Order: sequence, then structure tokens, then C-alpha cells
Amino acid sequence: MLRLDRWLVTLGVGSRSEVQKLVRRGAVRVDGVAVTDPGKQVDERSAALTLQGQPLDGRLTRHVMLHKPAGLLTAARDKKQPTVMDLLPEAYASIGCMPVGRLDKDTTGLLLLTTDGELNHRLLAPGRHVDKTYRAQVDGELTQAHVEAFAAGLHLFDFDAQPALLEIIAPDTGLVTVHEGKFHQIKRMFSTVGREVTALHRLTFGSLTLDPALSEGQWRELTEDELAALYNDAHMEGPQP
Repeated sequence: MLRLDRWLVTLGVGSRSEVQKLVRRGAVRVDGVAVTDPGKQVDERSAALTLQGQPLDGRLTRHVMLHKPAGLLTAARDKKQPTVMDLLPEAYASIGCMPVGRLDKDTTGLLLLTTDGELNHRLLAPGRHVDKTYRAQVDGELTQAHVEAFAAGLHLFDFDAQPALLEIIAPDTGLVTVHEGKFHQIKRMFSTVGREVTALHRLTFGSLTLDPALSEGQWRELTEDELAALYNDAHMEGPQP
């Protein structure tokens, strides 16, 4: 149960004083009934909200698949540059739906966002070994020697990258699967073997695969099956339907 005014503030409807004014003048209905007491306790998990006659999505738990375009920072906010959160309605930021990890500004592809902080943490924990697959285009030909180097693990100047799977799909393009997520890791691994990445695109994150129907910049919420698989990746009990 949650106070009605707190629920509305969390959803980004307005400040506490603003939502209290809305409630007192009868602009908010809960399960079809006008409520004028801002402090009324309501069940935020099941109650239906309307604001000034329009349905209001009251869910405080959300999970999103986003096809990240190049040129956006993977961050909650930035004073100077646009971020991936600019692609979502403001309510998602208000309820704390944040990116799981990050993709470089010029990297495209699958980005997961969630309100579940524990899920976020567990999916990124090194010990969980949650695989992530990228398509990497480089500035030269890839060879079996590169495949073997990735499979053996690579020594970078500040850490040892664990063994990774490199599958060559074109002379200058490979699919790379890693279960780490260090800063610029894929680019640095290729640089170590004498190739520079010219384009990087994430295809999978754990059990989640980028929906081919999503164009760059588009997003959708996860299906129940996708969400259950992700919670399984994190060794967590999934949300109840």
C-alpha cells in the first residue's frame, strides 16, 4: 500500500504540493472513484488510475529493451549531451528505470533498462557470467590467429580479459561473446591483436536478443517470457504475474 500523493509524485506527475492540489480538486480517480484525500492508502500494484479523465500508467516496476542508436550517452542524465533516457517518456526516469551497464556513445544495439536494482546488479556481477554478444567490424582481415588469441584470453594494460568467443562472419567482421563488461573492453581486445574496431553493435544480453522489429531509437517493454529468462540468468526468482 502507498499514499496516493506519494504514488503520483513517484510517477512524475508533479511535486507533492502540485499532486495534492490535483487530488483535492477531484482530478484523480482510483478504480473509477474520485479520491480527494492525498493521504489515502492505495494498492499501487493493482489499482487503476485516471488523471483528469485520462488513464495513467501507475506501474512502478518496468523492464525495457531499447535499440540504442549511436550518439547517445548511456547515462541517467547529462548536462551537456543527450542520453538514452531522452528516448523514453519522463515517467520511466521518475520511477528509476535505469540502464543495465552501458554501451559506448558510438556503440549501437541492445540496451536493457530496469527498475529492479538487484536484477541490474546481478546481471552485471562478474561471477554470474552473463554472456553478451557483439558484432564488431574492424579495419582489417580477421584470421584464425585472432580467434585463438581471444579464446586464450588477452592481457590488457590494467586487467586480463577472460577467454572470449570470436566467430568470423566476414573478412573484417566478427561476433564476439564475452561475460565481462569492462570499459571499452571489446575495442581494447581487438586493439591488442592489431585491429581497430570501426563499428560495434550489441546483439544479445544473457537470454535477451535484440528484437529485429525495433529500429534504432525504438524500444518496448519485455515480454513475460523474456523477463523470466533474465531473472533466471541472474539466479533470482522472477516477478509474479
